[in-house]
Amino acid sequence: MMDKLNNKNNKLILNILLIIIFASIIILLDTKKIGDAYIRRILNLSAIYAIVSVSMNLVNGFTGLFSLGQAGFMAIGAYTVAIFTVPLAARAKIFYITPQNPVLAQIELPFVIALILGGLLAALVALLIGLPVLRLKSDYLAIATLGFSEIIRIVFTNIKSITNGALGIKNIPTMPTMWVFFGIAIISIGFMWLLINSSYGRAFKAIREDEVAAEAMGINLFKHKVMSFSIGAFFAGIGGGLLATLFATVDPNQFYFPVTYNFLLIIVLGGMGSISGTIIASFVVTSGLEILRFFDEPLSLFGLNIPLFRPGLRMVIFSILLMVLVLFFRNGLLGQKELSWKLIFDLLSGKKPRKKTGEGGAAQ
Repeated sequence: MMDKLNNKNNKLILNILLIIIFASIIILLDTKKIGDAYIRRILNLSAIYAIVSVSMNLVNGFTGLFSLGQAGFMAIGAYTVAIFTVPLAARAKIFYITPQNPVLAQIELPFVIALILGGLLAALVALLIGLPVLRLKSDYLAIATLGFSEIIRIVFTNIKSITNGALGIKNIPTMPTMWVFFGIAIISIGFMWLLINSSYGRAFKAIREDEVAAEAMGINLFKHKVMSFSIGAFFAGIGGGLLATLFATVDPNQFYFPVTYNFLLIIVLGGMGSISGTIIASFVVTSGLEILRFFDEPLSLFGLNIPLFRPGLRMVIFSILLMVLVLFFRNGLLGQKELSWKLIFDLLSGKKPRKKTGEGGAAQ
């Protein structure tokens, strides 16, 4: 049975059926036939986290760098969308303490243009940061990128005529359909998938496996590191812009450094070097934190209060579950493999997935 399913024609049919099922679910959610606003919000947030996590995996998982600057790049994208998409008539009520910069106060851009501009600005900042920072390695690179992320957040807190300081920017236009979030997620992740499977992607993987050998083969290490870092920052900026329009508000507190740790958790859980694993982990982590939220609420049974249920218990239980998962999947859910019909058929038939040798002789 599995052998019959495991051929190109049947795989094509299964892919088409999967696309139809996915589109049908989004349409039913979007038209409010199933689910509610809360479920739609969580799914949209999961799609945003998938974009940012895959962009971080491009840098950390596929290129082998240890960067912790995603929160800062998200902040750039979020504030760009917020500054340029809020209606001109509403800005005076937002910037009521410090008036908005007179030049910016006259500019209003469509959402798509503001979103792309936010991604480009994030990529430009990443380029400027990457030129000196990417000469560092390992923990030093992580500390430097984390520091720059905090610098970006602090700068946004203090340039009040542009970002409204600690008060943040409200009344950001929201998107009326889930297709905006999932459509942009599909396009962004699709682009990164094509990039990783191109000659540039193979160069990234070669750098990850062995920098000395990659350089000996003629790969310009610094050029490819900066390219990976900037592209990752671009899509982190895109994710930040989508986050701003999902919440309809943005402020510096949304981009503290623990936000980056959430994305690091996702890529480690999904698999460093696996796009499909990162996407699955994005939805599992985001949804899991919400499903476990009832543990933070007081619980009463037969009139008796159970003192165990209190704020913070949700994170304790979630952490225990993650520890158990990591014990059984040390390389994440998929490691460096990608989810495929062959892998699914092998698991269903009880076959152990065969390891193959990839770039640099690493087992995948």
